Amino acid sequence: MTEHKDHADVKIHPPVLTLLHITVAYLLAWLMPIPLVVPNILRFIGFGLVVIGIIFAGAAFYAFNKARTTLDPHGSVSTIVSDGVYRFTRNPIYLAFLFMLIGFLLYDKSYWGVLLVPVFVFAMNRLVIQHEEAYLEKKFGDVYNSYKSRVRRWL
Repeated sequence: MTEHKDHADVKIHPPVLTLLHITVAYLLAWLMPIPLVVPNILRFIGFGLVVIGIIFAGAAFYAFNKARTTLDPHGSVSTIVSDGVYRFTRNPIYLAFLFMLIGFLLYDKSYWGVLLVPVFVFAMNRLVIQHEEAYLEKKFGDVYNSYKSRVRRWL
């Protein structure tokens, strides 16, 4: 008898993927430094991106808490969250991770992290978001598809 799993079959936990990306960026910076001077303005932009990421994450956590559903991609979702920051992006937490990732690495003068952003977005889409979307489509059908047609995946 097969057991029905009521959760997305994500391949890696999103914070782990983010920490992995940061680790690889720092390793590459150590092994193959990019000898470019980082203007101070980029450090300020990096700090600003971290702040924006924290705000996005806080808004997403608030929306999930208000809807009384789980944030855990391995947990059973009880409803589609489509208000608050979720009116603008279907993945504000992952967008927050992206902003914080770029921000921390710019602030720390690491160009590798910024250069690897497309790899991070690709991996997040393939290993996490596609699996979450398939789960939500199966569980909520037209309700989720309607939301998906109105709101972009990232921005």
